[in-house]
Amino acid sequence: MTRVLTALVLIPIVLGLLFYAPPLAVRAALALVALLCLRECLNIVRAMGVEPFGPAAFAAGAVLILASVPMGPYLIGVTSLLMILTLDRTRHQAALTAVSTTLFALVYTCGPFALGRELHEMSPHWLFAPLLVNWVGDSSAMYVGKAMGRHKLAPLISPGKTWEGTIASFFLGSAAGAGYLQYVLPDANLLFVLGFSGVANVAGQLGDLSESVLKRGAKMKDSGELLPGHGGMLDRMDGALFALPAAFLYLTAAMWI
Repeated sequence: MTRVLTALVLIPIVLGLLFYAPPLAVRAALALVALLCLRECLNIVRAMGVEPFGPAAFAAGAVLILASVPMGPYLIGVTSLLMILTLDRTRHQAALTAVSTTLFALVYTCGPFALGRELHEMSPHWLFAPLLVNWVGDSSAMYVGKAMGRHKLAPLISPGKTWEGTIASFFLGSAAGAGYLQYVLPDANLLFVLGFSGVANVAGQLGDLSESVLKRGAKMKDSGELLPGHGGMLDRMDGALFALPAAFLYLTAAMWI
């Protein structure tokens, strides 16, 4: 029940921001969520015995989302900056690990929201649809898995997940995304929006499993306690961290073809 109540509070806030807030407010909201995810990801890194460059990661993540900078050159510059920061570290043997984990956490948590900003600028619907796909998919997987789940999906990574829940997530999540897009964008090709929603769902489920691997490695059950019933922000957004890049690549690939 706590999980449902939290979702009922958050969903209207998300809808209001995506569809009615000015672009700068949307960027600020995306940056806030990304930095909360980054904070929890850095805590996972610390739990694994590595001390990342936290302040530099937060500053770089905020700039990446708030400013429309080319991601490739920007990340090259950030990598150089992190290497310079290692000059102040006394444990030289840990320099590469500190740089690589900091860069990973930055790209993993903030990169997708930078692409989410791009999706929103194309249309708020293209940003909302993959989020909807994941919300419906997550709920479908949980309830169907509890009611009918018999076959474990990845017992060593996430013992609660089942193949039955995964299949339900794919079909119900994809149907929700495609139905939404067909309603708000009636001229959109049905096969195109089905493909878009299916790709977002598969990516989201892989993102969920991937975050579970990180938590297992750090011996953590949840990434945080920010959202009652959901765990941390990273626990709530792990699917979106994969779904948003997948949605962006799907749309941009379609433009190239």
